[in-house]
Amino acid sequence: MSSAGGLSRRRVAGTSSPNSDDTPTPGVPNGPSPNGTVVTHAGSAFEGGSKVACDPRDLDQVQEDSRHGGRMPRLTIMEEVLLLGLKDKHGYLSFWNDSISYALRGCILIELALRRRIALVKDSNQRRSPLTDRLVEVIDDKQTGETILDEALKMMKGQESDRMSISGWIDLLSGETWNVMKIGYQLKQVRERLAKGLVDKGVLRTEKRNFLLFDMATHPVADVRTKEAIVTRAVSLLTATTSAVPPSALDKEGTQCRVTRAVCLVCASYAASVLDNAFGRLTYEDREAAFQRCDEVLAEFACWPFGSASGTATSAGRRRESMKIGMGNTAPSGRESVLGLVQEVKREMNGEGDLGFQLIAGVLEVLSKLDSLL
Repeated sequence: MSSAGGLSRRRVAGTSSPNSDDTPTPGVPNGPSPNGTVVTHAGSAFEGGSKVACDPRDLDQVQEDSRHGGRMPRLTIMEEVLLLGLKDKHGYLSFWNDSISYALRGCILIELALRRRIALVKDSNQRRSPLTDRLVEVIDDKQTGETILDEALKMMKGQESDRMSISGWIDLLSGETWNVMKIGYQLKQVRERLAKGLVDKGVLRTEKRNFLLFDMATHPVADVRTKEAIVTRAVSLLTATTSAVPPSALDKEGTQCRVTRAVCLVCASYAASVLDNAFGRLTYEDREAAFQRCDEVLAEFACWPFGSASGTATSAGRRRESMKIGMGNTAPSGRESVLGLVQEVKREMNGEGDLGFQLIAGVLEVLSKLDSLL
């Protein structure tokens, strides 16, 4: 029977109407079951149920979030790093930044590791190798919903027969290889694709600007509050002077691994040379102190186990420390407060031997040497 609006009335098991026959609806049990219990239709709007239908993908997403310790954030780490590097009104990156492309490829591995898609190979012989030379394997090839992440994951899955190291994957994804047989593993136009993804999420918009000889698509910031939130998180984490992590430095409550994500954001932004864009409101002394703390954070997390840096620092940090000594400033470093941050990250790990977090440490070690690589 059809109504005037074109809707058709569906027959539901356990109900009857004067105009209906006794033929049961296909796929819906009607009447008593073999063990004597009566099977009825659950969740029907005709029987007063509160839910008519549900998408099984929603249930899968809830189960995945609970398994990974929280829901996935709105923006990936790659998108946040790119957003820090973009000029708000002009919508393009600095033409002189050679570090961001390599750093974004490292962020892809970090994001896949945080989503529990990849990890280091569990092999006792591999533990003797340097962290950056240890092999990467795919532990879950389920798609993430992010185009670039899924493309990288598919390439890694296809290379399972000949697994590669952390530094090897970053080089291949960046196109930094002399092997012509591996050139197809390069992820092309990552910055432009990330920007278009941010346009789809309503964070950026697309405009066309004329640069004398040619026109180029630019992506100015459309949602200023989203970028301000990222800047606030980075500044809050790097200007804190206590071991407690300030709530303003973290993403929303319930986000998966939000302390680890905050650490990876500032470290990747530091390696990509876009972190200074977040320090525009700080004084010169506060900027130098924030950079020094970021260098200490990167040194403590670019090793395994976390917090065992034993005084190591990046080349930029050593130069900054020598400048402070030359200016007569011999104040002690804030390593104690950084170790408090290490303890918060360890609470988000699946035990001391978490192979996913070991992969993150290896990526951060590669990014800490980015000055010498480039």
